[in-house]
Amino acid sequence: MKQFTYTITDPVGIHARPAGMLAKAAKALDSTVTITKGEKSAAATKLMAVMGLGVKTGETITFTIEGGDEEASAAAMEQFCKENM
Repeated sequence: MKQFTYTITDPVGIHARPAGMLAKAAKALDSTVTITKGEKSAAATKLMAVMGLGVKTGETITFTIEGGDEEASAAAMEQFCKENM
């Protein structure tokens, strides 16, 4: 299991477009990716669940990557966050 945190810099937070891109990126990985904000968690592949977390700009979320190639999947998710959120 690999984990990392990321603070959202997008001025609108995680809205429909970045949530959709995140779900698509997570589906392409060989690992299971879960996003946690406070007490709530969502599978990164589930667009509506990710949007349901209500992540706003400046908030920090935790990514948990399990199974498959965790190292490569974690690196891919971190890169995705830096480029898109």
